[in-house]
Amino acid sequence: MEFPYEKDNKERIPFEHYLSEYQKIDPKEAAERCGVEYDEEKQQFHVRLMGYPYLVDYPEFAVHKANEEEEGVFLLLDTVAAKISVLRFLISGQLVKSSGKYLTYREVPWGEVYFRQFEGRCLTRLKFAFGFKLDKFCAAMEQLGAKKLTLGDASYEFEYINGLHVRFILWTGDDEFPPASQILFEDNFPYAYQAEDLAVVGDISITTLKILAGK
Repeated sequence: MEFPYEKDNKERIPFEHYLSEYQKIDPKEAAERCGVEYDEEKQQFHVRLMGYPYLVDYPEFAVHKANEEEEGVFLLLDTVAAKISVLRFLISGQLVKSSGKYLTYREVPWGEVYFRQFEGRCLTRLKFAFGFKLDKFCAAMEQLGAKKLTLGDASYEFEYINGLHVRFILWTGDDEFPPASQILFEDNFPYAYQAEDLAVVGDISITTLKILAGK
């Protein structure tokens, strides 16, 4: 497999590491553990990321659209961070049934330790990307097929990856107060990802929305 990521060793080297780990997994065990479909004949996982369906080859980790004609924001095709996120899920993640509760980042294990990084990378980025553009935020969420909520001034719930849901909440800004945001994770996330992974979850989600909003 070729790596067109030489410009950024911070992503390329971890990607190569996780690819090596991915090639060691038992794909049937991983499919059962993660709650994803695995086609033994074609040696492909069926994965959804941000609502878009993909076919992921094993052991090469070549990624394809499940429907080549579908249009959208398919970050998993060429974004290294998205590839690493899916690799980590398939390598060591586990899908468990949610109780229906949602957690702030501080409430996930080790979330307090990494909160400042998460705040800057995700909460601040989200509020300044859409805090004065709720119409664009809502339009992008509707394109994703997200579930509209009644929290804050605008809020939606969406599936990040198979069976794992996130909530984005925004409070609009005005002349006196800046906008505010909150990101909540379904309480089965800690079984699938570690706290430091959730900044990537937020980053990929916000990037997807910004691309949709710009179209």
